[in-house]
Order: sequence, then C-alpha cells, then structure tokens
Amino acid sequence: MGSVGHPATLYEPLGGGKVRCTACARYCTIPSGSHGFCFVRKNVDGRLVLLSYGRASAVQVDPIEKKPLSHFHPGARVYSIGTVGCNWRCQYCQNAEISQEREVVGRPLSPSAAVRGAVGYGCEGVTFTYNEPTIFAEYALDVMREARAAGLFSNFVTNGYMTPEAVEALGPHLDAVSVDFKGSGEAGFLRKYIAAKGPEPIFDSAVGLKRRGVHVEITDLIVPEVGESVAATRTLARFVVDELGASTPFHLLRFHPDYKMMGFPSTPVATLEKLHAVAVGEGLEYVYLGNVWGHPLEHTYCPKCGDIAVERYGFTIRSWNLDAENRCRLCGHRLPFVGRLSEGYEPTFATPVA
Repeated sequence: MGSVGHPATLYEPLGGGKVRCTACARYCTIPSGSHGFCFVRKNVDGRLVLLSYGRASAVQVDPIEKKPLSHFHPGARVYSIGTVGCNWRCQYCQNAEISQEREVVGRPLSPSAAVRGAVGYGCEGVTFTYNEPTIFAEYALDVMREARAAGLFSNFVTNGYMTPEAVEALGPHLDAVSVDFKGSGEAGFLRKYIAAKGPEPIFDSAVGLKRRGVHVEITDLIVPEVGESVAATRTLARFVVDELGASTPFHLLRFHPDYKMMGFPSTPVATLEKLHAVAVGEGLEYVYLGNVWGHPLEHTYCPKCGDIAVERYGFTIRSWNLDAENRCRLCGHRLPFVGRLSEGYEPTFATPVA
C-alpha cells in the first residue's frame, strides 16, 4: 500500500498536475497535494491514490437483515467492513465519528485478511457499510474479487451517489445493494441536510446496477418535520415501480436523533404508516417499516393471498412460510427472493423448511 496510499483507478488526469475523480457524482477536481470532498482520495504528484485502502475503521459480523436486505439470502451472516470518510455530510449521521473523520485511521485489513475473517466467522458474504463504500471502491473491488473466488457474495450499503464509471466498475462484482434515499430524495432536503445537489445520480446508479444484474433494495430514511414529504415519497415510489419493478423491496426507515440533529424527535410511527400507504398505493408490492421492531409491517406478506410469508422481529426471522422454491405454503405464489433461508438458520418460531 505504501505511505502515500494505494493507486486509484477511478480518475482521469486533467493536465497541470490536476486530476478529476470519477468515483462519486461530485466529480472532484483535485490539485496536486489536495484531496477530494471525502478526504480519502488524494492527488499525489498528478496521480490519484486511495489513502484508506486496507484500513478498516469498523468490522463486525451482522445479520443481512440489518443492511437492510430482506429479499437476499435471508438469514445469512455477513462480514461488515467500513473505513473512514464520506462523500455526504448528513447532519444526522449515526456513524459520524468515522464518516466525518478527516484523518485516515483504522487497523490494517488486507483483502485476503477480510475474506479469511468472513470465512472464519461462518459468513456467507461481505458487506461494505458504516461509511459510503463508493469512496473506497478500489479497496472494495479487491475484496469482492477474493470473496467471489471463496464462494462469498458481496453487497454495498450505499447512498447511491455514484458515477456511471463507478457503476461500470462495480457492477460485475456486486451481488446486491441497499440504496438509501434520504428524505425520499427530495432535492431541497438533500441540499440542506446532506450537501448533495440532487437525487439524479442516485436514480441513475440504482437503474444502472439493476440492469447489470445486481439485486437492488431501496431504503428511505424519513426525517420528521423536514424530510417526510408525501409528494416526494410518491415520486420515489413511482420511480421504483417504473424503473426497478413493483417487486423491488422498499424500506421506510424511522429516524433517530443523532450528531447535529439531536433536537429532532424520532419519526412518529403514524408518519411511517401514512407513507407506507402512499408507497403501496403507487403499486409497490413489498414495502417495509424499519427501526420499528415488533410492527406488523416488518413482515413479508404474500401479494396473492395476503398470508404472512416471512415473519420478522427486527433483524430476526421468527417464522418462514415459504417452500424450497420460495413459494407461499398457502397459495403457491412464488415470492422474489434471491436465495432461500440460510442453511442452518433456525427461526424463533421454527417452521420446517422443505
């Protein structure tokens, strides 16, 4: 890796020692000796390097439902990896101590060591999360290549603020993504509370990844008072139906106060329920509430007969009512899951898996 960082690939030289980073939709123009908005991509003598390559700020084994991914290898354990830095400035970030860190810190974790850790802990996949993985794409790519060779899947938890160049580079190696639209992607909310110009790059990335065969789930953090627009949620839901498909899982997440927005309340459950009805009204078949443990809208319902197909409590699967081909045991309708219940997973209320 070296003391000056690992060579980056997502950039182009501009002449005069400047480079243009092509990892995220900011397209930072970076003079020699300076870094981009994320603080981890730096121009060293006319070459872009990734300072956070192989330096993990957070490593943890998680249930895949925490990402949240509800229709992808349910019950799987994933090896979660985060670094430092971010291309957004979310004022409510629950991981601000790493995402807004300007000094590149973290313990060494090479791609091979990451995959060994995942295998050693019995994980089925590796997840890049906690901070925005797009900014450390070169590191993630090397981990994902080794992960696939070891029989593991790979997924991103991402804000989707990518470039077509990043989508092209990452798409062949990603198996799933959770793309998080904050405040339903309403442009004014993104500008004021995130320092992002608008949602268009997120839309484009979600569609681009879907077209490359990546499993896509959409999350939408609903921030009370300033990011709970019915119109914006309706627009986002309509986009998902039209461009990604009505069966795309859609998660409405409850906000909890953090970082610079400690004075805000948690999102009222009634607000989430209202927006759930809006999303369903636009034609989405699988709409979930997140961060509201014990709510009936955590479950997966069969769209044909209405029976509970998968019962959840938070990140735990309590009952599994699909057969070996992910068909509803009551009516036979096949639900759009990638993979089936992880082998060896025991639901809390055990239902035999045929």
